[in-house]
Amino acid sequence: MIAATTPRIRNVALVGHSGSGKTTLAEALLLRAGVITRAGRVEDGSTVCDFEAEEIKHAISISLAVAPFEWTATDGETYKVNLIDTPGYADFAAGVDAALSVADLAVLVVSAVDGVEVGTEAVWAQCVAAGLPRMVFVTKEDKARADFRRVLEQLRVTFGPGFAPLELPLGEEESFRGVADVLSGRGYAYDADGHQHSAGIPTAVEAEEERLHAELAEEIVAGDDEQLERYLAGETPSAADLERALAHEVRDGLEFPVLVGSAATGVGVDRLADFICEIGPSPADRATTVRVGDAAIPVTADPAGDPLAYVFRTVVDPFVGQVCLFKVLSGTIRAEDHLVNTTTQADERLHGLFYPRGKDHLPADVVVAGDIAAVAKLAASPTGSALALRSTPVLVAGPAPRSTPYGLALRPLTQADDDKLSGALARLCAEDPSLVVERTAQPSQTVLRGIGDTHVAVALERLARKFGVNVETEPIAIGFRETIAGPADVEGKVKKQSGGHGQYAVTQLRISPAELGRGSEFVDSVVGGAIPRNYIPAVERGVTEAMDAGGLHGFPVVDVRVEVYDGKYHSVDSSDMAFRTAGAHGLREALRTAGTVVLEPVASLTVTVPVGFQGDVLGDLSARRGRILSTSATADGRQVIEAMVPEAELTRYVLELRSLTGGRGEFAATPHHYAALPAALVAKVTAPPLTTS
Repeated sequence: MIAATTPRIRNVALVGHSGSGKTTLAEALLLRAGVITRAGRVEDGSTVCDFEAEEIKHAISISLAVAPFEWTATDGETYKVNLIDTPGYADFAAGVDAALSVADLAVLVVSAVDGVEVGTEAVWAQCVAAGLPRMVFVTKEDKARADFRRVLEQLRVTFGPGFAPLELPLGEEESFRGVADVLSGRGYAYDADGHQHSAGIPTAVEAEEERLHAELAEEIVAGDDEQLERYLAGETPSAADLERALAHEVRDGLEFPVLVGSAATGVGVDRLADFICEIGPSPADRATTVRVGDAAIPVTADPAGDPLAYVFRTVVDPFVGQVCLFKVLSGTIRAEDHLVNTTTQADERLHGLFYPRGKDHLPADVVVAGDIAAVAKLAASPTGSALALRSTPVLVAGPAPRSTPYGLALRPLTQADDDKLSGALARLCAEDPSLVVERTAQPSQTVLRGIGDTHVAVALERLARKFGVNVETEPIAIGFRETIAGPADVEGKVKKQSGGHGQYAVTQLRISPAELGRGSEFVDSVVGGAIPRNYIPAVERGVTEAMDAGGLHGFPVVDVRVEVYDGKYHSVDSSDMAFRTAGAHGLREALRTAGTVVLEPVASLTVTVPVGFQGDVLGDLSARRGRILSTSATADGRQVIEAMVPEAELTRYVLELRSLTGGRGEFAATPHHYAALPAALVAKVTAPPLTTS
């Protein structure tokens, strides 16, 4: 691997819908660059970028993978391309976020057969949010039903103007054999091993190429005042001039080159690498915004600057421990350098730098600004950390955390699994920060949350394989509560004599409902010393313990007002324990006398969907006992629905909303309040075992 200079580095993320061919395209690029001698297959689990056991089992990319290669472009320069293969499945969108945080160019991979899909729309929106330059590679042009022109039209209809077709296919489906270069007017055919040679352009394609060349030339020079002036004066810009102007417009996000090819046959793959190197921006062309105190400061990729690295992914390697993948944002980092984690303030020694290529480690001594590398055993530098000099208190803002609407409760199979569970989950979340672990008190559950069901299922497979912890899963218990249905005036009494000191205590309690959500209240109204002052706290503790132990349906009791106003005591037989027990008896008697109301948690729900799905979503929310608060439109024409929905109706909503909207709907839910559960549903809820202190 060459010691690349910053201007000759290209950090490129392959993004697209699941199954569009990103990993296969990565294989084709590595094969064409001479890194591998034979392209692997996703179906066989033999690709460079999909090497984790779970990726091979499910035949999908689950996390990002870096695969660098060297490429000598048509301009004669040798470049280092850090290719970042990303997941396409919606459950692993956080991997795309991480890749885009360090990429300088996104190549949107679109199937010529399937066209623009929901995942295409999702990753395009992620690229827009990240402000990342983009180009498009339409692959699978050799497959049945491939249609490049249909895909180009879909791109323009879905995402708007700016798509610049730099190539046209020569043939299509099984007759696809090469491409026509729109800028130069040349044709290129490919032999069986994916190498190109000049070829003629059919008459029908030639007319289309000339028309597109004129349109592109006018569109490209419109962004360059000097070239526009020469163009209007009648001067015809050369292909090289158009490429140079296009490179600036790609960097500024004004134009999106569209290329065509086939990763399976190799047609167009070499030209994609050429365009990545010659048109794509280098790290030096784009600044990263960091925070120093309250100030936001742009940092350029200057090899002579102060060293600053950003950790964008951590991996637990069974042989070398925790591996941190990082991008050097500034300066030059050398093996054995000492840097400080600006978040944890831990001093880290960067021992054993290497370039990751899938699961392989390529040794590195020096990593310059803009390059991507990895280092092992940085125990105090999780994903999102910045490494800098101690005198540089820099914070790098990584991707915003993803919501984790789907969760399962975990139950270890053995005591050994239970002993290791906490530590293993911590390491699992360090490797995938989009996972969240929660521990609930009532009932006691350990909950693992993720973006979707497949995300959580794969995480549990990793938990077993990497950390040797096996668990069973169960639904997350809904946090039902109870409150007293009406006022009650009761007596709590303990009278026990069994020789020696006995137990004696009497409490008179008035118990009534409090305002929902206000919390419970204990009031001492005893006068005249009917209950000595030192026993009142024991009464309150007994009442509180009885509330925590559960009401008539077994759920914790909340939102009650308890007033102790009278009682009796014995100078010898009364004790804290007696009054504690009497208070508990009184609370339970009040619940039996007045009855209870079961309360369910209600969430504030915001659903965003395309307008065509609004009616279906509204009907579905009504069926979930939701109360619609408002609907509004966003600037891009989507509909935002605000509603209050019981949490019991949302346990699988992320999956059902995807099904209802074809994956185009999204939502956010936050706990809001408790409300009475309809009487008809009370019999259907069962209280899980409760823990008491």
